Amino acid sequence: QVDRYLYHMRLSDDVLLDVMARFQAEMVKGLGRDTNPTATVKMLPSFVRSLPDGSEKGDFLAVDLGGSQFRAHQVKVFDDGKHSSQLESKFYPTPKEVIQGNGAELFDYIADCLLDFMETKNLKHKKLPLGFTFSFPCKQTKLDEGVLLAWTKHFKVRGVQDTDVVSSLRKALQKHKASFIPAGDVDILALVNDTVGTMMTCGYDDPRCEVGLIIGTGTNACYMEEMRHIDLVEGDEGRMCVNTEWGAFGDDGALDDLRTEFDRELDLGSLNPGKQLFEKMISSLYLGELVRLILLKMTKEGLLFNGKVSTALLTKGKIEMKHVSAMEKYKEGLSNTREILTELNLFPSEEDCIAVQHVCTIVSFRSANLCAAALAAILTRLRENKKLLRMRTTVGIDGGLYKTHPQYAKRLHKVVRRLVPNCDVRFLLSVSGSGKGAAMVTAVAYRLAAQRKQIDAALAPFLLSLETLREVKNKMRTELEYGLKRETQASATVKMLPTYVCGTPDGTEKGKFLALDLGGTNFRVLLVKIRSGRRRSVQMYNKIFAIPLEIMQGTGEELFDHIVQCIADFLEYMGIKGARLPLGFTFSFPCRQASIDKGTLVGWTKGFKATDCEGEDVVDMLREAIRRRNEFDLDIVAVVNDTVGTMMTCGYEDPNCEIGLIAGTGSNVCYMEDMKNIEIVEGNEGKMCINTEWGGFGDNGCIDNIRTKYDKVVDEGSLNPGKQRYEKMTSGMYLGEIVRQILIDLTKQGLLFRGQISESLRKRGIFETKFLSQIERWLMWLSSLMTLRVSTCEDSIIVKEVCGVVSKRAAQLCGAGLAAIVEKKRENRGVERLQITVGVDGTLYKLHPHFSRVLRETVKELAPQCDVTFMLSEDGSGKGAALITAVAKRLHNVGQ
Repeated sequence: QVDRYLYHMRLSDDVLLDVMARFQAEMVKGLGRDTNPTATVKMLPSFVRSLPDGSEKGDFLAVDLGGSQFRAHQVKVFDDGKHSSQLESKFYPTPKEVIQGNGAELFDYIADCLLDFMETKNLKHKKLPLGFTFSFPCKQTKLDEGVLLAWTKHFKVRGVQDTDVVSSLRKALQKHKASFIPAGDVDILALVNDTVGTMMTCGYDDPRCEVGLIIGTGTNACYMEEMRHIDLVEGDEGRMCVNTEWGAFGDDGALDDLRTEFDRELDLGSLNPGKQLFEKMISSLYLGELVRLILLKMTKEGLLFNGKVSTALLTKGKIEMKHVSAMEKYKEGLSNTREILTELNLFPSEEDCIAVQHVCTIVSFRSANLCAAALAAILTRLRENKKLLRMRTTVGIDGGLYKTHPQYAKRLHKVVRRLVPNCDVRFLLSVSGSGKGAAMVTAVAYRLAAQRKQIDAALAPFLLSLETLREVKNKMRTELEYGLKRETQASATVKMLPTYVCGTPDGTEKGKFLALDLGGTNFRVLLVKIRSGRRRSVQMYNKIFAIPLEIMQGTGEELFDHIVQCIADFLEYMGIKGARLPLGFTFSFPCRQASIDKGTLVGWTKGFKATDCEGEDVVDMLREAIRRRNEFDLDIVAVVNDTVGTMMTCGYEDPNCEIGLIAGTGSNVCYMEDMKNIEIVEGNEGKMCINTEWGGFGDNGCIDNIRTKYDKVVDEGSLNPGKQRYEKMTSGMYLGEIVRQILIDLTKQGLLFRGQISESLRKRGIFETKFLSQIERWLMWLSSLMTLRVSTCEDSIIVKEVCGVVSKRAAQLCGAGLAAIVEKKRENRGVERLQITVGVDGTLYKLHPHFSRVLRETVKELAPQCDVTFMLSEDGSGKGAALITAVAKRLHNVGQ
């Protein structure tokens, strides 16, 4: 009979999955800036951005307003590695005249209670940080500020709604200033909802806890949401705890099909009709009343108590949740039920007792089911945010209904696990969540503030002012001039090497050319077909060959024999072994050239260490290796730097391109300089491309003021200590290693990875520069960081910040150097305003999400009279080498 009567209260799994989907949709609405105003689930940002990590310590105060009693707490947190804490509390009544009076009286009362507590604990003379648990819906704009949206739980204090409750408490404490010595400055650091407090308390004991749940007089849930999804708060990095305020779910009619006539009657008789409808279906404040309304109707219809309606059944609030819980203690049979009903003058039969017990069960079971559906929606969102197929997590939980009801917890757990089978959920009961939790939020805020100070100090040397960048630009300009002058060139750090490339493409180049490209761990051979005229085009065929480490660091003869072997394979592959084709050799290492086809290696970079090469002509070494093999012959026309190749490739598309920039594994620039300024080469007519080899900028100590301790460690551990200092601050080969050194330092200070340096982080080169791009894109950042064993979301934010400052500095320094070049070009031309194109290549420029933008902005800021266009190069080292060869052939023919 009861089952038929309460049929609509029994919810199937399909209905619960539907409720779960509805709640998920409301969450999305609440998180959106445009949809939040009409959302019933407000998804309020709490500005709690971090969970406890076990390193918190100190003495904290907490006050807790929201239940039938006001509580003051002192919490001692110990950094002993055991997550130890000590809580001392005092309880104060919350008189009706206070909770339904005016705001000034309420906050004066809180201040009085706090002062009394501090006197009791002999804390009047201490300045302690305070966490304020205020268990009502608030709109927060920061951690220590919250505007009350609406009272709940029978609170009806006048003049508080739409005001900042922290400010009101501060004013009340200010009034009592005379009572405190000195001044009793209680430092209110955090405003906390009791649900958030529950999550933080449990999070201190279990790092997996990222959901808080209250099921008691009221009901609510909070969880850690990704910042990128919270439109109401600026920023998209990391996470923030969101207080869902799910009690209002259904206030827009979304649950009307599930609400029964009893729910509607209960709502009409409440203090806030039409509001908090979900809470009225599941919280202990209303379940007893719901049971009373059902029993009253059943009695009136003659289904109970022989149809006799007692005064108790007619009296609102007469049946409370404690009665419902007691009547559901099945182990005690019907004795509890009979006793309670008799006390209410209902004189039940055994059948009445069974029926009433069944009503209680259905009402509380529905509450657990609905709570489980909404919680399952939160868990599903968490799992999807993390992109996991299966998730393990902990829910911190508090509230009288969950703690005292004999069946509720078991029912809730069972239904949650059924609705989200791909989530392994642990339910952790909170101890003093609302009080200790506020103290934990305050302790975490304290820890983060101290950590922030240390991190800022470590990263401060990487933040370059505009003035500093101007100094770098001016010093670069000075070094460029030194490199061009005969008397200073020998000692110049920026070598300004003549390339003997005296022109850029004009579109008449044509023919078949070979190109070799040596500049890293791979070596390429290319066949390039260039067409001129209306069908102007460049076709390329290439093959890539590896250069083993033992060859890179063996003898010069072994290296060039390996190169010739690769060329032979390619010629055989292309069927052109008999043709004597003109060849351009891209050799991406510092060379001093005496002509376009003579290049003496100044020094190896990029991990190469082949012996008997430095000081030798690399073209001669290649010719000798070809002679040794005695299989084919080639016309080696030009030895080319990859930077020059980049400029030539872009110059083929844009005649205004007279600068080439490489921002990748290495860093370098070339540009077309007026011959009259190049003192180390005879002649004053026309232009010649200068390969600056600017990586050596600063080797004389001129930029030591901006080198950090991390730069020095990286330099000392490199293959060429004391050399290429500018390159080591700007190129992809070294940025990952700089980041690794910073991470090690921060970890030693206990600011990262719980102070534990993993074995992988100890390995030089483990942090590849490509990780910087991935982390800063926030794509694949988890997989990028797996080798570093990132322990928390906060760790990943710090790692991202470190990557950001290192790569930004690299881009700014690169921009400062380039600004010196474009300014020199402007002065060479004698124009007020220069329009010029820079051909660019390199993975750092191409793949890093911010490098190119920061570089462009820096050049614009430091060279405001130059309009610089950046053009991405298409295979500068291959196609560029062929074009240089073609231009050299054209100019040679013109000369003849």
